[in-house]
Amino acid sequence: MVASKKIGFVGGGNMGEALIKGLLSSGRLQADQIRVSDVRQDRLRFLQDTYQVLTVPDNAELTREVDVIVIAVKPQQMADVVADISGNLEHLPLLISIAAGVPLAIIERGIGEPVPVVRVMPNTPALVLAGVSAIAGGTHANEDHLAIVRLLFEAVGQVVEVNEANMDAVTGLSGSGPAYVLLFIEALMDAGVLTGLSRQVARELAVHTTLGAAKLLAEGDAHPAALKDQITSPGGTTIHGLAVLERAGMRGMVMEAVAAATQRSMELGKK
Repeated sequence: MVASKKIGFVGGGNMGEALIKGLLSSGRLQADQIRVSDVRQDRLRFLQDTYQVLTVPDNAELTREVDVIVIAVKPQQMADVVADISGNLEHLPLLISIAAGVPLAIIERGIGEPVPVVRVMPNTPALVLAGVSAIAGGTHANEDHLAIVRLLFEAVGQVVEVNEANMDAVTGLSGSGPAYVLLFIEALMDAGVLTGLSRQVARELAVHTTLGAAKLLAEGDAHPAALKDQITSPGGTTIHGLAVLERAGMRGMVMEAVAAATQRSMELGKK
C-alpha cells in the first residue's frame, strides 16, 4: 500500500526523524522514497547523511513531489506551513498532521481543496520505536487513507483509531502520560536510594520493574487489578506499600493529572 509511494516530511525534528528511522528499519520504505524539508540546513544535512533520504529546499517544492505529506511541526508553525503548501495540492496527496491541538477543520479550511487529511497524536516513546499513536480522519479521508496512516505509524509503535472529539483525551493520557510514568520511575529510584541502594542499582531496578510490569500487562488480557492481586499476598510487603499509596490518593491524583492535561489541550485547540 505504501511500497510505491513517495513520502514528504515538512519538519525534520525528533518526531519526524523517529518516523523516518522506523519506516526505513522496518523495510516499509526505501530512502529514495522519502523527502524532507526543514528551515534548519544543518538538520537537513544530518538527516541526509544519517538516513540517505532526499532533502528539499522548501515546502512548496516538496509538496509537488510526493503522494503523502507528513506535517511534523509545532502547532504555532502550522498556519505558515499550510500557507506554503496550499497552492500545490491539485494532485490531492494524503496530508497527515502531527501538530498537537490543531483541529482537522482548521487545516482543511486553510487548504481549501478536497485533500484527505488525517490527524495523528503520537507520543515520545516513538523515538525508540515504542510509541502509541491515535489517528482520526477528516472530511475527505476514507478507509484506504486511514490504512496508509496506520501502516506508517505502526513503524514506530502501536496505533489506535479514535474520533477527533477524543483527541484531547488522547493528549492528556498517552501524549502527556510518559511524563507521569517517568516521574513515578524517578520516585522509585529515589526510594531505592533512601532505603540504601546505590543510584545505579536503583535505576536499573526501577526501569526494568516498570518495563516488566508493562510487558506483563501488554502480552495478556488480564485486568491490571488481577495482576496486582497476584503479586499481593495477605499481610505481605506489597499490601503494606499499596496501603500507603491508597492513603496518599495516588489513583485520584493520576486521574486528575490526565483530566487537567486534557482540559489544557482543549484550551490550546481553541486558541
